[in-house]
Amino acid sequence: MIKAVRREVKIPVIASGGAGKASDFPPAIEAGADAVLAASIFHYGKVTIKEVKDAIRSAGYAVR
Repeated sequence: MIKAVRREVKIPVIASGGAGKASDFPPAIEAGADAVLAASIFHYGKVTIKEVKDAIRSAGYAVR
C-alpha cells in the first residue's frame, strides 16, 4: 500500500499502524515511507523505542 500511495502523491508519506515488532519498521521505509510512527506497540510494552531505532539503523536508515 505504501508503494501505491507514494506513486500517487507528492507529499510526505507517513506509515502508521500494523507494527507488531521492531523488524516491521524497516520494510515500511524500504517501501517508500518518509517516516514511520507507532503508539500502541510502545504503550503495551511489545518493544522499546530503542529496539525500533536499532532495527531501523541496522537496516541502514538515519534515525533521530
